[in-house]
Amino acid sequence: MKIRPVILSGGSGTRLWPISRRCFPKQFAHLTGGESFFVKALRLTNNRSRFEAPIIVGNAEHKFLILDALHAVGIKDANILLEPAGRNTAAAAITAAFFDETEALLHLVMPSDHIIADSGAFIGAVQTATTAAKAGHIVLFGTKPTHADIGLGYIVPADQTSWKDVCRISSFREKPDTQTAIRLIESGALWNAGIFLYSPAVLLSETKNLAPEYTAPCRDSLVQAQPDLGCLMLAKEPYAGIRSESFDRLIMEKTNRGCVVPCAMGLTDAGSWQAIWEMSEHDTNGNALVGSVVSHDVQNAYVHSEGPMVAVVGLRDIAVIATRDAVLIAPRERSQDVKNLVAEVERIEPGLATHHTTVARPWGSYQRLAQGDNFQVKHIIVEPGRSLSLQKHHHRAEHWVVVGGTAKVERDGVVETLFPNESVFVARGSVHRLSNPGKIPLHLIEVQSGDYLGEDDIIRLDDPYGQTLEPDVIPALTRSKRVPGAA
Repeated sequence: MKIRPVILSGGSGTRLWPISRRCFPKQFAHLTGGESFFVKALRLTNNRSRFEAPIIVGNAEHKFLILDALHAVGIKDANILLEPAGRNTAAAAITAAFFDETEALLHLVMPSDHIIADSGAFIGAVQTATTAAKAGHIVLFGTKPTHADIGLGYIVPADQTSWKDVCRISSFREKPDTQTAIRLIESGALWNAGIFLYSPAVLLSETKNLAPEYTAPCRDSLVQAQPDLGCLMLAKEPYAGIRSESFDRLIMEKTNRGCVVPCAMGLTDAGSWQAIWEMSEHDTNGNALVGSVVSHDVQNAYVHSEGPMVAVVGLRDIAVIATRDAVLIAPRERSQDVKNLVAEVERIEPGLATHHTTVARPWGSYQRLAQGDNFQVKHIIVEPGRSLSLQKHHHRAEHWVVVGGTAKVERDGVVETLFPNESVFVARGSVHRLSNPGKIPLHLIEVQSGDYLGEDDIIRLDDPYGQTLEPDVIPALTRSKRVPGAA
């Protein structure tokens, strides 16, 4: 029986602020060097001889981050369900189950913000769990704890089932205090990996019995979903009315079909700066230093800079994270408290909790460099083969200076090509479009001037990202299968 990965990507990762923010959560960030957690999750199951095309359930705000990651891995057959509002893992898993309601396959539900170091052990655990899942059980994966982590959930296994290496579940404990975590580990408890294997039909049956109020809104949000750039945008009204709850609390803690597979896949939650330090490479003083960092007489520290030079002296067991617009300083062992701190940041300066100075767009990105009364300066990057919408502005004019790559500029029906060190002026009210016809990213500096510089002063006359895209720009990611219940 084939297995379909269901990759959940709706979290916000506030404990890893200021790098992780609501519009750019930790699964898309490059926190440990190399690829993002989301890309690593995609690669883990990107084998069509073993796994079906995945279902991605993610926040609508992250649509283009998801599409770009799929494009980077070369996955063109994913099924993307966009949530109009985050409703935790239960609603995401149940909605995905309705997508395959009549299919004879298993769903492998997994988070996109964890790291699995041993892919072979992971595949082996999936194979171990398959027999029990085919027999109608909901199988949870548990890993052996390495320390008393208070940011994770714990599973206490019971007696072994008739299937080798598959145990029944005695109890759950979510994020205990340190002393309780130590007692749980001594009793043989496992970390809850947040990975599940089951038949969609079994989950829907259990949902009907244990949480019937989820059945209609999850089904209706999918039936009423609308196509959106190769994705399915779940219907807002039924989905927003769903109570936010985790899969563990809603289903696993109540079902009598649950069981657990103990495994050693090298799983790391990566949910705090302490965890990021543990999984990073250290120098001889136990420090993990990332970016523009200078240290003297520093031990066991995690220091990460995405912009300014950070100089640290005489500190122990500290976490310092600097972005272009925010700095976090905390003892490493207090990194679980960052979530509470972000709530206060959001109250005082809401934008710092949601957006970076660099904003991802379907055509590339832009970064705010400076702003003041009646002016704003941006660094714009347009990826090869992509274009901004055909648009105009009522309140501002723009001056573009190309600093790298090639720009194709359309102004009021006149098209010209610009190269590095060349510039163009776009008057207020001018109908214009910017494109990159080249093979390398286009970099330009945009200087805006006017009496209003908000992003909502854009009148789009032709927006390719709201209609169709050329296949070589962003791959088509829809599936031909009809949505259950659709006309």
